[in-house]
Amino acid sequence: MAAGARPGQGDPAKGPDRSADPAVEPAADSAADSAAGPVGGAPDPDTPVDEQAPDGDGRKAARKQRPFWKELPLLIVVALVLALLIKTFLVQAFSIPSDSMQNTLQRGDRVLVDKLTPWFGAEPERGEVVVFHDPDNWLAGEPTPESNVVQDFLSFIGLMPSSKEKDLIKRTIAVGGDTVECAKGGPVKVNGKALDEPYIFPGNTACDDKPFGPFKVPEGKIWVMGDHRQNSLDSRYHTDEATKGFVPVEDVVGRAVVVAWPINRWATLPVPDTFDQPGISAAAGLAPGAVGIAGALPLVLWRRRRLTGGRTAG
Repeated sequence: MAAGARPGQGDPAKGPDRSADPAVEPAADSAADSAAGPVGGAPDPDTPVDEQAPDGDGRKAARKQRPFWKELPLLIVVALVLALLIKTFLVQAFSIPSDSMQNTLQRGDRVLVDKLTPWFGAEPERGEVVVFHDPDNWLAGEPTPESNVVQDFLSFIGLMPSSKEKDLIKRTIAVGGDTVECAKGGPVKVNGKALDEPYIFPGNTACDDKPFGPFKVPEGKIWVMGDHRQNSLDSRYHTDEATKGFVPVEDVVGRAVVVAWPINRWATLPVPDTFDQPGISAAAGLAPGAVGIAGALPLVLWRRRRLTGGRTAG
């Protein structure tokens, strides 16, 4: 052996023999178990779901989303059903075919009509602009514009006004129980109260072309007039017919609430203030004395009781 040499030098390095050490194997097994995951193959709760392996059946945890083109027909059907329901029960568009409501409405305007409130028993009120079915051939002889298949379909679902419906649009002036009249040179009167009508077409008179009344409006009927008085064949011109010029409430489609088209004509259609004046109600106009008596009666009874009580005490 060369000087300075030590046993083991120059031979391949050998680590200590730990095969007989029983403490080593459990540590190795523990590391292997940790790498393999929880016992039984259950997913590690700390691992995100989308990173976990599929289950035994090979199904993914999340379903694959259907292509849009497969869902498009269903979306179209749902949209059409909703549009039809809205047209039937809520709101419908109507086109203005004439000049009889100028300047409030112009020919070609599109208005939205509230069809919901009549379903709850609401009836037209004075001053409202309403759309109603032709009560007794008021539109006889009026031309019906031609339409194509697309227009017919859009009108069926309520996206366009129908060109075939015989409907009119006027302002409600009087309702059931009211007395309405208008003498030449004077204003329209409802239950004796003169109406201030700033909505009448400039240069028109209230009724000089066709004075009328006084007429008592039957219950369940309304009296209507156009805002362009000298260009409106309204209730005044049908008093000799079966309807006597009155429109049945059941023929009213609904109240026009807004001008929706064209955009530069957008406006609401509120009730004018003149229809809110005191005393215009038929009940107040017919029995003012009864209202006064009803108000004074409690005072008279109280005074009489007080006097009687004073005499008894004396």
